[in-house]
Amino acid sequence: MREQQREPNGMTNDETGPAPQVPDGEKAAAAVEAIQQLGQTAVPAPGESNVYCMTIIGQIEGHLVLPPQNKTTKYEHLIPQLVAAEQNPRIEGILIILNTVGGDVEAGLAIAEMISSLTKPTVTVVIGGGHSIGVPIAVASDYSFIAESATMTIHPIRMTGMVIGVPQTFEYIEKMQERVVRFVTTHSKISENIFKELMFKTGELNRDIGTAVGGTDAVKYGLIDGIGGIGQGLSKLNALIDSRRVTSAGGGITQ
Repeated sequence: MREQQREPNGMTNDETGPAPQVPDGEKAAAAVEAIQQLGQTAVPAPGESNVYCMTIIGQIEGHLVLPPQNKTTKYEHLIPQLVAAEQNPRIEGILIILNTVGGDVEAGLAIAEMISSLTKPTVTVVIGGGHSIGVPIAVASDYSFIAESATMTIHPIRMTGMVIGVPQTFEYIEKMQERVVRFVTTHSKISENIFKELMFKTGELNRDIGTAVGGTDAVKYGLIDGIGGIGQGLSKLNALIDSRRVTSAGGGITQ
């Protein structure tokens, strides 16, 4: 049997040194970099908090890449974040900060459906604006807040680019619009009649049909649950988390 040679530091020549330790700050930076560049990450970096904060800002980018000067949120970046937050046992609640002008309809509905299907408590806070397809995202959470100065623009589905002028095209647009209406009315307290009335109202928007709904009116119509900002959103989310803990401790089924 070959005798191992010992080095001056006491280690044998067959042994290797300990693996280098990566600082936590570098790990978090690497996770953020992965999200920005690839849209993928193993788990969100929550730090010491049990709440994961996700921001949806600018224009929601869907299947087409928008010009570089546009401030965008890529839906393929949000999907792995939501999946990771759902799987991470350290995350007990998700806070969604929304300030968007709208964007791709199917991408927005995909984000909204994912938020609504999460088993962990979710709260949305609309600051600035939650326009167009941002409306379904705003109402997808368990509870929604809107800043008093924020607005939400409700208008019919619009398409850009080449449109084939056949009846099937208009039927497709109408069906897509019904998907939006059905989702919003299902996940909020607003009625279908009032929502469609706001959607098709004339004279409210310049060169367009629709309605710009302020924060107070959004609550009055039942579109949003309450007026508030970050503090109110976190307080409500913590209350939902506590309620979920009690339900889990009692052996009940969490909602």
